[in-house]
Amino acid sequence: MKIVITGGKHEADYIVSKLKKEHHQLIIINQDIDFAEYISANNDIGVFPGDPTKAYVLSDAEAHNADVLLALSDSDTDNYITCITAKKLFNIKRTVAKVKNPKNVELFKRLGVDSVISSTYLLAQTILNESSVENIIKTLSIEDEKIVMIEIGVEPEHNIVNKRLMDIKFPSNINISCIFRDPHVIIPKGDTLIKADDKLIIVTTPNDQEEIVEFVQKRK
Repeated sequence: MKIVITGGKHEADYIVSKLKKEHHQLIIINQDIDFAEYISANNDIGVFPGDPTKAYVLSDAEAHNADVLLALSDSDTDNYITCITAKKLFNIKRTVAKVKNPKNVELFKRLGVDSVISSTYLLAQTILNESSVENIIKTLSIEDEKIVMIEIGVEPEHNIVNKRLMDIKFPSNINISCIFRDPHVIIPKGDTLIKADDKLIIVTTPNDQEEIVEFVQKRK
C-alpha cells in the first residue's frame, strides 16, 4: 500500500519501522526538522520536511492517490486539516487522525475523517466494559505502558469474518473490549459474530501486539 505518515515523533518512528518491514510504499512528512532527521536516520528512509497542512507540501511529496494517510501531529486542528486536504484534493482513500481531545473523536468522524484515534477515548470505552475494580486497575496500568489498545478494521476476506468469538482460537493476552459496528458500539460476548467492516478495539500487551494484528488480519 501507499501510505503517507505526517507529523508525530516517537509514535511516527515506531509506525515507520513496522510498515517498512512489510514493504509498503511510505511517504513521510514531518515539519520538525530535528525529528525528521532522526526518523530518516533511524529507519534509513527519506523524510520530506514540511507542514502537511499545506497542499503544496502534500503535492511536492507526491501524496496523490495514496491508500492511507496517518496524521500524527500534536495538534488536533492540524491533523484534521491534513486529513480533509488529503481527501478533498489528493484523492487519498482513507485518513486516520490522532487526537488529544477525546471530544474530537466523534466530531472529526462526522466531518469526514475516516478513523480517529484517542488513547483517552479508548481508555474510557474499556473502563465502561470492565465490571470489577480489579479489572479497572489493570486497565489503568496503560499509563505505565504495560498494555496497549489497538483498533483493527475487519475486511471481508479476513479469516475471522462470520465466526463467533467463542469459536476463534485467538492468541493469548487478548481482550476484545468493544466492537464498533457503525452506528452501534457492541460489548462482545462469546456468541458475538464478527462481521466485515467491524472495528475491533483490542487490549493487549506491547509484546503480543504484532502477533495479534497478524492473526486478526489473516486472510481466508
